[in-house]
Amino acid sequence: MIRSILLTASLIISGSLVSQKLKTVSYQDGSQKLNGLITSNAGKKLPGVLILPAWKGIDEEAKTAATELEKQGYIAFIADIYGEGNIPADNENAAKTSGYYKKNYDAYQKRISLALEQLKKNGAIPAKIAVIGYCFGGTGALESARGSLPVAGVVSIHGSLAKDQTRKNGSISPKILVENPADDKSVTPEDYNNLIKEMNEGNADWQIITYAHSKHTFTDPKSPDYNEVMAKRAWNHTLMFLKEILK
Repeated sequence: MIRSILLTASLIISGSLVSQKLKTVSYQDGSQKLNGLITSNAGKKLPGVLILPAWKGIDEEAKTAATELEKQGYIAFIADIYGEGNIPADNENAAKTSGYYKKNYDAYQKRISLALEQLKKNGAIPAKIAVIGYCFGGTGALESARGSLPVAGVVSIHGSLAKDQTRKNGSISPKILVENPADDKSVTPEDYNNLIKEMNEGNADWQIITYAHSKHTFTDPKSPDYNEVMAKRAWNHTLMFLKEILK
């Protein structure tokens, strides 16, 4: 019991310290106000990484990723996809809101594009930008590639791999890394195979890494699905991929 309390307190303190290193950047999509977070090295001319958060919006996993990426020499910007006043309060609302953007992929791609512009305005070198995303954000990473957004590469971390099969497969320019947990029940064999087909038909430079004994949110320390060994491997694979395409 005491150990659990200490762990919770440690997470709260570390989360607070992480948040202090990030600055809020407000921007607009028409009348909708969006509030992203940028690392403290904003303004320098450096490679940039756009982080797309999971289905409940900007969370501690995204914030931790941003501060860790700053240590690696990247400007990191966490996108606000939903906008001020629209952050889901629970899983039911998160499923509904994220589902809207998955269905209306053009709106999702637009929000990602707006966030990319903010990243550039804050110093990221336009030719050296990548997108990484967790869960719902992993879907967004793939949508960045599908939408031919101006990025060097994308990383989908336990994201949904499915795409409406009425959508035609097109050319895919960004390099793609998919980090897929082996025991993710939200990804069907059909989804997996269709993605491979899509990437091959798009003549993409792609790679899928599958992590054993890992469920959907295996990279999130606050999740019961957390797999520390595989999460560390996935992060190292992410850093290796970013180094290859951005440095």
